[in-house]
Amino acid sequence: MTSALMSNYGNPELEFDHGKGCYLFTPTGERYLDFTMGIAVNCLGHCHPYLIAALHEQSQKIWHSSNLFRIPQTERLASRLVEMTFAHRVFFSNSGTEAVEAGFKFMRRYHYSRGDKQRVRIIALTQSFHGRSLAPLAASANPLHVEGFLTGDPGFDQVTWGDIAALRAAITEQTAGVILEPIQGEGGIRVTPFAYLRQVRELCDEKGILLMFDEVQSGVGRSGFLYAYQALGVTPDLLASAKGLGGGFPIGACLASERVAAPMVAGTHGSTFGGNPLATAVGNAVLDVIMAPGFLEESMRRASQLHDGLADIITNNPHVLSEQTGMGLMIGLKCVISNTDFVAALREDRLLVVKAGGNSLRLLPPLNVTQEEVEQALAIIRNACAAWPAKGH
Repeated sequence: MTSALMSNYGNPELEFDHGKGCYLFTPTGERYLDFTMGIAVNCLGHCHPYLIAALHEQSQKIWHSSNLFRIPQTERLASRLVEMTFAHRVFFSNSGTEAVEAGFKFMRRYHYSRGDKQRVRIIALTQSFHGRSLAPLAASANPLHVEGFLTGDPGFDQVTWGDIAALRAAITEQTAGVILEPIQGEGGIRVTPFAYLRQVRELCDEKGILLMFDEVQSGVGRSGFLYAYQALGVTPDLLASAKGLGGGFPIGACLASERVAAPMVAGTHGSTFGGNPLATAVGNAVLDVIMAPGFLEESMRRASQLHDGLADIITNNPHVLSEQTGMGLMIGLKCVISNTDFVAALREDRLLVVKAGGNSLRLLPPLNVTQEEVEQALAIIRNACAAWPAKGH
């Protein structure tokens, strides 16, 4: 049967009926080990009972009222994010793209409020990914994503990832700020070096511009900290969060320091569904679980188990895999063979992973993945590598 959906996602054939924990099940009962988790969204796996209970309880009360009225769940989630991070204020949206869009507006409004109306340009790094709406597309400027969508000068500049001299040269009197991913996701799970991050922070302070971190994928426990900037030791002025923040329920958030948030007075920005009671009830439940004593420590023990096992596999299969990248439970594997072919081979053995740039793939298991599930994933990867013929054979 021909699908009524647009073709922008291709024509996927694999279908799942339900999920439980680290597994997805097809309508015929086939079980897959899921190390994609909706591309780092289902941070506590599928159908976590605590999240289900929070959503069910809220669904019996009120789904939506709009931001014309106070929403206690939303104020609580904002307060908790402020307590746990650098931020003083939080704006809620429905997605990571919207959180990034909000940050761009906040950057420009900050300078406008100071009388620097010419400071409207924003600098991003090569191989970044910030979303699919027009401004995030323009920021990342990936040729595969922008073709047919952008015309003229949208007000964004790009510089080479890791090149501080290029960044300094790109800053002008029109520059409002810099956006970067502390750990690049779609760009190949690359951890931005601490020394470079520190230099960027110092350069932004020197030039009087703002620094925004896109932690849509790296945030909410993936690094062993609530946000990766806390692991890397460099603090931004703004931060975009989403994906794992809702544990599978759509939510986005832009966190900001007081000086950035102050110009955003009533009417300057908004969202009909952003910060709705259902989303923020689940967001609070996510924080309850991942910030409980010992949770992230156990999560990072599983990360170490996975990293160690992958290192051994790479050593023994250099004809298939060349390098491991990432941090915590946000892991990249650089492939020698086609990453598309290797993803397909793992899927044949019932392990789900997702591709990334640089001919790599991403492993994004839930934060509560078990020792046995990690061992199962390693065994599948090991077997797939062993079955791959070495060059010349």
